[in-house]
Amino acid sequence: MEKQLQSPQIERLAWGEIELAGGRRFKDLKVWPGGAREWDWRETGTHHVPGILPRDVEELLQRGVTEVVFGCGHLKRLQVDDATLRLLAERKIPIHAYSTRKAVQLYNDLCSKKRVGGLFHSTC
Repeated sequence: MEKQLQSPQIERLAWGEIELAGGRRFKDLKVWPGGAREWDWRETGTHHVPGILPRDVEELLQRGVTEVVFGCGHLKRLQVDDATLRLLAERKIPIHAYSTRKAVQLYNDLCSKKRVGGLFHSTC
């Protein structure tokens, strides 16, 4: 039986920086079982409003996540677009959208239990 890849733990969160276990640092983070990369909003045209777009989560879905955590900023200024909520609901993917600090805590808890993916905004 193939071993399931685990999503990497987030070690530290500060304003403007997210650090994974092992020391890799990001401003905004896209993470999934077995990997992570910088979440560059320019790739999909993401803005605080309307927020996280379906195109932002497609990569997570392609990597087989079964649950998604959104860190919507320390002040929770980043919204989640209605189309994104509909897409994930249609695929029966549970969604958690919180302030980034709370989202990181939940994400880290889920890492060893689920094929969790996440998008984390490290500022506002």
